[in-house]
Amino acid sequence: MSEVKTAAAPRAAGGDPAPDGFGPWFSRAVLRNGPLGGLIALVAVMAALSGDFLNGQNLLNVGVQASVTAILAFGVTFVIVSAGIDLSVGSVAALSATVTAWAATGQGMPVWLAVLLGLAVGVAAGLVSGALVAYGRLPAFIATLAMLSVGRGLALVVSGGTPIPFPGAVNHLGDTLGGWLPVPVLVMIAMGLVAALILARTYSGRAMFAIGGNEEAARLSGIDVKRRKLVIYALSGLFAAVAGIVLAARLTSAQPQAASGYELDAIAAVVIGGASLSGGSGKASGTLIGALILAVLRNGLNLLSVSAFWQQVATGLVIALAVLLDTLRRRSAR
Repeated sequence: MSEVKTAAAPRAAGGDPAPDGFGPWFSRAVLRNGPLGGLIALVAVMAALSGDFLNGQNLLNVGVQASVTAILAFGVTFVIVSAGIDLSVGSVAALSATVTAWAATGQGMPVWLAVLLGLAVGVAAGLVSGALVAYGRLPAFIATLAMLSVGRGLALVVSGGTPIPFPGAVNHLGDTLGGWLPVPVLVMIAMGLVAALILARTYSGRAMFAIGGNEEAARLSGIDVKRRKLVIYALSGLFAAVAGIVLAARLTSAQPQAASGYELDAIAAVVIGGASLSGGSGKASGTLIGALILAVLRNGLNLLSVSAFWQQVATGLVIALAVLLDTLRRRSAR
């Protein structure tokens, strides 16, 4: 009897099956590198529509505009990777900055100690949210929504509803180095490296992915899920505090109503950057790209004199597209 042999699938260099054609290869490339490709395409479009966009000073402005959102979003990345949500980061940022200014300006506390107090307030707010989620068994949406209100209210109580001058020593965080390099951009890069290190090189980072992938399996594998959630929300609060201090330094005052709505921008940056709202995936580099996409979009539309109302529409469409790509990516993985 003659044997019937089927041809093996051709393999590309490296041992992987060769793509069936340009279409499937292109689809996979878009799904895997969508955020970076989207950023490059958006920059190209804005450069073509506005001759001022690629100006060096304007590009630095884009970095400054992205800095606070990106720092907030790095903290939110930890939460979303673990299949949670944090709606309180904008209010926690305002509260931390207000406490820092109140302690240094109003109470005569040494600046370094006032900054530590502001950071501690952010961590404490995160711990409260984490405790409500982990031990109080409240949905993360409800727990952090409550902290959003509490944080904003406490910021108004501490400040009396009026801006507080920020200490001059900390205002340097809003300046430039050498007259051209914005310090907020350097802080953003530093916090991004810290976030990437935590996610990729620490036990807490691995636990975040495990909890987001399957919380029950993580618990059965020996991870103390409740304690890890405390750490996750505390980190989110810490990053929010840093973002609040940077924002106040840029404004030269701590304003209790500052960073209002920034929590939505932070969540949008994480999602646009490729993290899944169902948990288990996400990268600090993707979050940075997401924040840059939002900043480039708004900056470019401003240069084109597009109404702020239409800018909101454009931002919403970009977020919807990012979620759609996330859905397609997960389907492709399955």
